[in-house]
Parts: sequence; C-alpha cells; structure tokens
Amino acid sequence: MNYKVQGALRRNKRNFLIFIILWVILSIVFVMPIAYSIKNATINGTFIFDKFISSIYDSVVNLGTVIGSTFTADYIGTYFSVLWKFSILYLIFVLIGLIKTAPKNEFSDIEHGSSDWSKNGEQYRILSNKKGVILAQDNYLPVDKRGNVNVLVVGRIRIW
Repeated sequence: MNYKVQGALRRNKRNFLIFIILWVILSIVFVMPIAYSIKNATINGTFIFDKFISSIYDSVVNLGTVIGSTFTADYIGTYFSVLWKFSILYLIFVLIGLIKTAPKNEFSDIEHGSSDWSKNGEQYRILSNKKGVILAQDNYLPVDKRGNVNVLVVGRIRIW
C-alpha cells in the first residue's frame, strides 16, 4: 500500500500547486457570490429560493462589490460556513483524483529492461559498473567474464 501513496504523490507533485490555486480562485469567484446570495435570500430565518436565484446573477456580475461586502460583519459568517462546506467537497474530489492516479502495482513506473528491478547493487554480481560492453547507464557486461557473455539486442535500427 505504501508504494501506492508514494506513487500518487510522485505523479502529482506539480499538480498540488494547481490544486491550491484553483481552490483560491473558486473560493473567490464561486463561493463568495453564493454566500452573498444566501445571506440576501434569507429573511427572518426563512430562505427564499427565487430571491437567491436572482441575487446569484447580480452577485456574479458585480463581483467586486460582492468581494468588498463579503468581509463585513453581516456576511463573513455565512461566507466561512459556505467556504468550509466547499473546501470539504473540493478535498474529496482532489482525493478521488489522487486515488485514480495511484499506480496499480509496485512495478508500474519502472522501465522494462532496466536495472531498476535489482536492489543494493545486486546486478553487479553478473554485470560490471566500471567497464565492458555498455548495456545501460552504469551497467556494463564485462568482457573478461568467464562463461556465457552473449548479448541479445532487442529492437530495431532506423536508417534515415
């Protein structure tokens, strides 16, 4: 399970900044007009849906006025209440995205044919890390090795 968490974090390192910037933008452009409209549509503790719908359009059109009004004493409590609920919903969607990008198994991001499969220099019992026929970066087939030193090259040569 640990490889899934590490793989998801490694794959989404660059996306975390995007997630934070998107949250800030949505909390200004989306949450502020909704909180402002909810406060305006609530009269004597009763929520009036028709007034909310008409107020939401005016709030989006006059976003600068809404931003200034949201941080007054009348609207700040409603704003933080809506922001808290929005943040939880946003976090759920981000976590779903992280789970979807988690690797399916431990060897998902390892290149096939590389020496990444070996641990702690295990490949150097057979190969050399200093000299010989180049197989990969820091992996050489020693020419002075006793026994079978045949190399099978899989791939194709492109001649343009």
